[in-house]
Amino acid sequence: MPELPEVETIVRSLRPSLEGRSILSADLRWKRTLAAPSPAAFARRIAGQRIQTVGRRAKFLHLTLDRDALILHLRMSGDLRIVAGDAPPARHDRLILPLSDGARLVFNDPRKFGRVWLTDDPQALFADLGPEPLAEEFTPDGLYARLHARRRQLKPLLLDQTFLAGLGNIYTDEALHLARLHPLTRSETVSPTQAEALWRAIRSVLEEGIRRNGASIDWVYRGGDFQNHFRAYGRTGEPCPVCGTPIERIVVGQRGTHFCPKCQLPDSGNSR
Repeated sequence: MPELPEVETIVRSLRPSLEGRSILSADLRWKRTLAAPSPAAFARRIAGQRIQTVGRRAKFLHLTLDRDALILHLRMSGDLRIVAGDAPPARHDRLILPLSDGARLVFNDPRKFGRVWLTDDPQALFADLGPEPLAEEFTPDGLYARLHARRRQLKPLLLDQTFLAGLGNIYTDEALHLARLHPLTRSETVSPTQAEALWRAIRSVLEEGIRRNGASIDWVYRGGDFQNHFRAYGRTGEPCPVCGTPIERIVVGQRGTHFCPKCQLPDSGNSR
């Protein structure tokens, strides 16, 4: 599933070609792609609306229109791209939006898990999301307070989008390795120094992921390079880049989790 850096990369690539263009109509080719409103209401409301801004909230793409917001979640295999107006529909195109400059904005999704919303209240859709990890409002002290308020193991807690928005399996493993924290460490036992290290690590791996256009792994994502620079994720049995100890894999909350058993020692009692 694309995480914050992959979605941010898509946003940055689409922004110059979309902002200021109008959506002329809607060709919904698989009805369940649309979460809300009804297909008829969607086609009626979106026609003629101009795309004002292209942005992101957590793992959602957020297009601000004249009257509504077009929200997309790519889930496992979704992709959003611009194609020529005369390009024939591809096999897995689920939604096609002709644009005023003759091009088309296409949502392609082989596994059919992605969803699209057209809403006049996007904040209602985002209401349960945690803070943005790259925002100025996200601070070490704030992270420390949130960790101690939840009392959970670090790995599943960081994956919880209500706790912190945008992290997934890849960047959580990478951040925990960089911060030298065991994935099973209890959040309420993290010290202020460890919380600051985790805060720096989260921002560092996300910024590096964005700089490298995300990771092209476990998803039909194009052009990413971050997978060639992983510290821990997917490197089972390979040497830790810090100490050389083989990276180990365990399952935490049904998610494969990669860590260095030497650099990321569990504190006494924390991983119980």
